[in-house]
Amino acid sequence: MAVRIMTDSASDISQELAKKWGITVLPLKVRFGEEEFLDGVTLVGKDFYRKLVETDEVPKTSQISPYEYSEEFRKAKEAGDELIYFCLSSGVSGSYQSACIAADDFGEGIYVVDTRQFCISEYIIVQRAVQLRDQGKNAKEILKVLENEMKKVHVIAVFDTLEYLKLGGRISSAAAAIGNLLTIKPVITIEDGAVKIIGKARGSKNSHNMLMEFVEKTGGIDFTRPICLAYSGFSDDILMKYVEDSKALYEGNEDKLQYAIVGATIGTYSGPGAIALAYFEK
Repeated sequence: MAVRIMTDSASDISQELAKKWGITVLPLKVRFGEEEFLDGVTLVGKDFYRKLVETDEVPKTSQISPYEYSEEFRKAKEAGDELIYFCLSSGVSGSYQSACIAADDFGEGIYVVDTRQFCISEYIIVQRAVQLRDQGKNAKEILKVLENEMKKVHVIAVFDTLEYLKLGGRISSAAAAIGNLLTIKPVITIEDGAVKIIGKARGSKNSHNMLMEFVEKTGGIDFTRPICLAYSGFSDDILMKYVEDSKALYEGNEDKLQYAIVGATIGTYSGPGAIALAYFEK
């Protein structure tokens, strides 16, 4: 009996990486006006940001349907396999509820996990599950380990602009205008399954300091577990500068750093120019 691992495209795990890890990534749908795309499949990475900056349409994402989940769960059952689905936070999407509805039809052996995370913090949870699977653990053993370890996952991100938070209705036009004029960069994390603004940095140097302080306050990085950095937009230059400026933080562990591009789930609100770091605390 094999263990199948499944997640959604909100994790920012590419289809290529999913194939390498031997997992399934179900795409959320992204809609620009009347155009609908499959996140990470028919609309990938930088193509999303090109559409984001070139159109006046605010993109919308839609959750995965119970039917789509049922199809994947059925494949596992028919093969005699266990399946663990790591879902983006129920605090921002109804996908978890849809997956639970589908799983109820299949009984034992299909497990739906609300990660209470998304973007690269969901990414590293899934990667950790892959590591445990490859160590030969069964589904229940994987879930037992992750029940405790998921509590130690942290993510912090710095947005370059407030404009897309305004377009998405998260802040007022006046607040965005003042913030952009003062070069204020919102610093966010995920808390209780939802996005939380934890600070406002003025300029790149201040945002860099806030990232470092956040890591220190949460107990530092456990380099025996997955760690991932990400950027949004067309270039990773800002992220690479952050890594260089913070090299003391990663000294001796540079080979463990992974990089991803932020997909539509967060990219809709961050816009281009954001950077993020996700890790397990020590």
